[in-house]
Amino acid sequence: MLSDPKPLTPTDLSELEKMLLDAGIGEAGDIERARETSNGFGRFVRSMVGLDRAAVRDAFGEFLAAGVATANQIEFINMVIEHLTDQGVMDPALLYEPPFTDVAPTGPDQLFGEERVTRLPDEGTRGADGQEPRGHGEDD
Repeated sequence: MLSDPKPLTPTDLSELEKMLLDAGIGEAGDIERARETSNGFGRFVRSMVGLDRAAVRDAFGEFLAAGVATANQIEFINMVIEHLTDQGVMDPALLYEPPFTDVAPTGPDQLFGEERVTRLPDEGTRGADGQEPRGHGEDD
């Protein structure tokens, strides 16, 4: 399912491209533009379909289970879940901008500590195209 936060494999993406082309929905150049514009075809697909709310909530449940969560931590995570449900992917830099800074003015480090923050974007950004999250060596 495209809206699962599980990684889309290269085979998944190749099959999806083939299905779109076979159905006459765009041309190879359109897919290439989508790939370039979105830093990967998987990210483009996820940005179009979003992610399943329950699946994203489950993924973050493990993150929060690492300790007792404060009200602000829960609110922050809920905002991340909302973004991922709507957009499908998230640039980690957004965590340091409004509306996230309305809850954590200096960013998520203030709420979670540096070690946990480095794992935070992984919960939502890994898997868009089977690659590491942006800023973690992705070359797509």
